[in-house]
Amino acid sequence: MRVPWKRLSPSCWSVRARVTAAATLMVGLVLVAGVVVFYTLVQRTVYGGLHQRGDLVVGDLAALVRDTDPHGLLRPKDPDFTILQVQDDRGHVLAYSDALRGRGPVKAPRPQVVDRPEDHVIHVKRFDVDVYMVGERIRTSFGFRTIYAGAPLTELTRNKGAFIGLLIGAAITGTALVAWIVAGAVRRALRPVRKMSDELANITGGEPGRVSVPDPSDEVAELAQSVNLTLHRLEALLDRQRAFVGDVSHELRSPLTGLRTQLELALQHPEDEDWPAVARAALADADRLQGIVSDLLILAKLGAGVHVERERVDFGALVRAEASRRDRRVPVEIDAAEGIAVRATPEQLVRLLTNLLDNAERHARSRIWVTAARDGPDAVLEVRDDGSGVPPEDRERIFWRFQRLAEGRRRDKGGTGLGLTISRDIARAHGGTLVAADGDGGARFVLRIPAEDD
Repeated sequence: MRVPWKRLSPSCWSVRARVTAAATLMVGLVLVAGVVVFYTLVQRTVYGGLHQRGDLVVGDLAALVRDTDPHGLLRPKDPDFTILQVQDDRGHVLAYSDALRGRGPVKAPRPQVVDRPEDHVIHVKRFDVDVYMVGERIRTSFGFRTIYAGAPLTELTRNKGAFIGLLIGAAITGTALVAWIVAGAVRRALRPVRKMSDELANITGGEPGRVSVPDPSDEVAELAQSVNLTLHRLEALLDRQRAFVGDVSHELRSPLTGLRTQLELALQHPEDEDWPAVARAALADADRLQGIVSDLLILAKLGAGVHVERERVDFGALVRAEASRRDRRVPVEIDAAEGIAVRATPEQLVRLLTNLLDNAERHARSRIWVTAARDGPDAVLEVRDDGSGVPPEDRERIFWRFQRLAEGRRRDKGGTGLGLTISRDIARAHGGTLVAADGDGGARFVLRIPAEDD
């Protein structure tokens, strides 16, 4: 059976497992380092005290050897340093303590420098313990002598294994305790997240719904609020889509029904019909359908964020060219400054300007004014007419899809009601805004898009 090694990778672990493993590893390393440091400090403390006392014992023994050159039994003055021995330069034992009675020379490193104590830890088989041994080679009137003073490390040697085991056990216990605490804390912290996940899984395509916001005001609560805000936006988008589908079906049904009715009536009595008139009426309905479909495709592309190449455009020149490109029912006065550069898609800006001009021509009594200027970081376009204007309460509604005021329906029965919607979406796609502002009696539309520096 092949082992699924990929499942053992930390990237496949849960958040709880990863956090617990990381915290446990860090704490384990800290505890191990602490144990090593603690043991080292304890060892240095013990050996440091022995070093000071050993130097004193060796110093006293060196003074005694220089004065009397003792032979035979030595009496220890320090209760811990009970191992004493004096050797001549040939290694023969001259004096010794009772602990080394009948023993040969101690097997300790021979000091190399005269009158400088050297300390070592050696193992003495007779005592079956480690011995802290201090040795010194001295010069006397009787010749060179080597003296040794040792203290058995009975307690340290006897309890060394238990002490090390205790430290290792404490480190393991502390690491396991930390792992248990971290795992429990992460489990409790992620409990609201699991609840939100279950609530999101139970949300169907009908209604987005909401998730529960936990009581503590922390990052998880902020996440729940962000999820609810996203769900609210999705719900609003879903409502708009439903309304859009309903409006589209209504707008498409009318010309299709009219076209079908005309053709059915004409076919009932074909010999009595004026077929050129029937064809012209059918063509008018087909043109309306084509206009609706074209506008819907543009809205779909803008809404989907389809990437369109943009280029540096002279905003004033584009406005002058498009505003004067064809004759209109009323005169159009153009005041467009030069040298206003914008990064845009020319075809979309032309569509926006055409929609605004067509709307102004539809409502104007005698004149249309078009201005283009630079205002701080923005390029600003204004299209005004001297018609009846837009009531303040309707200045946002006219940008809704398929929303047409009574006057607009009266003046142009074949419109789709999507022109201003497309214009605002184009403005937003270019990082700008399009609003219906206050005017001197007539309608006034203001477009702002970011301008580029020269």
